[in-house]
Amino acid sequence: MIETILYIIGAIVVFFVLMNGYVLLSGWFKRGKKLENISGELGRQLRAGKRMLIYFYSPSCVACKSMTPMVNKMHRDNKNVHMINLATDMETGRKFGVLGTPATVVVENERIEKFFLGARSEQFLRNLI
Repeated sequence: MIETILYIIGAIVVFFVLMNGYVLLSGWFKRGKKLENISGELGRQLRAGKRMLIYFYSPSCVACKSMTPMVNKMHRDNKNVHMINLATDMETGRKFGVLGTPATVVVENERIEKFFLGARSEQFLRNLI
């Protein structure tokens, strides 16, 4: 009985380690991806080759609730910081390859330079711009 419980706990630990590895690798593999067919003001700035920080969030995301006000302040102070609400603009999220929120993407010359999944500090984000 105890052996079975230990196997189950071990399987759960392995599962979480593999999922964490998947998230890290999926972000790494997105680097260098050329972004195409992005419309609106965001698309115009992408085509201009500007370095931009793009923050993807969802109103129902718990981690986003603490991060969104901070990024909103950065957005007001810097025109190269963009916020995409996936509840209303899932198509843009798909084009960037966003699988979960909060996600932060640094783009330059129409290519993904960095891709982060999960909450980050304000100082970390400011260092990316």
